[in-house]
Amino acid sequence: MAAVNAPKRSTKGEGGKKPKKARANVQIDMTPMVDIAFLLLIFFMVTTVFRTPQTMELNIPPSDQTVEIAESNVLTLRLMEDDKAYWNVGKDFPEEIAFDEIVKLIQDEVEENDKLVTLIKIQRSASYNQMVNIMDEMQVGEIDRFSITVMEQEEVEEVFGS
Repeated sequence: MAAVNAPKRSTKGEGGKKPKKARANVQIDMTPMVDIAFLLLIFFMVTTVFRTPQTMELNIPPSDQTVEIAESNVLTLRLMEDDKAYWNVGKDFPEEIAFDEIVKLIQDEVEENDKLVTLIKIQRSASYNQMVNIMDEMQVGEIDRFSITVMEQEEVEEVFGS
């Protein structure tokens, strides 16, 4: 609240002059304004929506367990260091595919064979960004049956036919 302390004025002037007007001392109580500031601060803190962490759940089998899958049920996707991708099912010869067509290809193949598992092999010298991008594509395409591993040198030679 505000308070005004007005000084007392004398009615007599000095030497017939008008007395000087004394300025009033105004004091403003800042307590209610501080209370409102803290209430607003608490209100905005409570009503703010925090961004949820962007994580992906990975199911990793125990190391002592191996899962046997028929070769005809494995779609192998190879990601090379030069941002090229190759795919094949079973023992077919690897074919090149554009990165943005991978999810559609896998979804089409899963429609034909519901037991299909995608094996993603990434060349050791490929960028980390490729792995992140392919995992994002799998999540966007709602493909949950895939495995990621490193491509061996023999497989690189197989792809290039060297």
